[in-house]
Amino acid sequence: MYEIFQGSPTDGRPENEAAVYRFLDQLGIPFIRIDHGPVRTMEDCQKIDAQLGGVICKNLFLCNQQKTVFYLLMIREDKSFKTKDVSKQLGVSRLSFGTPEDMERLLHISPGAVSPMGLLFDSARDVHLVLDSDLLQGEYLGCHPCVNTASIRMRMQDFLNVYLPAVGKTPRFVDIKKAE
Repeated sequence: MYEIFQGSPTDGRPENEAAVYRFLDQLGIPFIRIDHGPVRTMEDCQKIDAQLGGVICKNLFLCNQQKTVFYLLMIREDKSFKTKDVSKQLGVSRLSFGTPEDMERLLHISPGAVSPMGLLFDSARDVHLVLDSDLLQGEYLGCHPCVNTASIRMRMQDFLNVYLPAVGKTPRFVDIKKAE
């Protein structure tokens, strides 16, 4: 069991993580936080999310074949990413995983810490947000604050109606089937 904290930490944090907390505070979005060791698997995330009570989701950093258009795909943990299905729904010939270098450059995050909170750093609006439509069924969203040693939970409505407009993002929705 992890200790649950309300709001922003007061101790020193990496700048990208601290920027997320400042931004959420500026927007007036309440959140709770858990600090933990590095998360490496979805099983680790499930334990944390069970305590946070957020919607478990996978966040995938993707790009088109030419590496000129980037996507952040958020899907439920119990679903599988099938390139063909998502590419077709987005009208893209073929999606692949983006590079760690592009992830750092565009979202200030590294592999293992992919999060919609990184959209805060996408000032050029180069990354398109794509949501599995089933995520809308949850009351809460759980995610990393740009590091994989902490997790936060906020209301889904705050994420959709306050955070996303503040970072200039309008999500596209896709329907992803459950893993077989």
